[in-house]
Amino acid sequence: MIEYIKGILTELNPTEAVIEAAGVGYGIAITLPGYSALVGKEAKGEGLEAKVESEEVKLFITEIIREDVHEVYGFVTKAERQLFELLLTVSGVGAATARMIMSAFSAEELRMLIATGNAKAMAKVKGLGPKTAQRIIVDLKDKAIKLDLGGDPTEIPMLDVEAESGVKAEAVSALTMLGFASAASGKAVDKILKTQPDMKVEAVIREALKML
Repeated sequence: MIEYIKGILTELNPTEAVIEAAGVGYGIAITLPGYSALVGKEAKGEGLEAKVESEEVKLFITEIIREDVHEVYGFVTKAERQLFELLLTVSGVGAATARMIMSAFSAEELRMLIATGNAKAMAKVKGLGPKTAQRIIVDLKDKAIKLDLGGDPTEIPMLDVEAESGVKAEAVSALTMLGFASAASGKAVDKILKTQPDMKVEAVIREALKML
């Protein structure tokens, strides 16, 4: 079992980070908050294919191993990983859905939704539905509120990112990688950018996840 991977970040986009450690490149699925943390609050760019410098990063790992699948998910803090793994214990919530939930909301936002029993807001996540949202609240309320989600921001590198062209294309590409139809993703992104044309790509994706 892999506890964490620490190495050089060689590629980064809103759904995946590639970390090279001991000569091996690990493709690690990440959430949108994880992407934002890796990019850094002061990063200049908004590109899907972010051009990163050779910075050392550390992601805590959850492995999903089945007969025909070996998926690796990475999180900036242990608490975020714990929240992801708690979601996996709920009937009807798989890894893809859990990542979708944790991309639509920050870990703290999700914990508050669970703690306050806000199934209506949670059910807006694609493929979740009110019954599963309510089941998450019932199953995880006591466990989720005990998590310390503060993290250590000093461990998050501030990477120099160079903007790529086309926020719409980048957002649609990321949504497609998350499993949404390209046409529907394009319509959602168009609607968002029509009213907020200066929105960054990660913010566009998060809003689109609530619409699709």
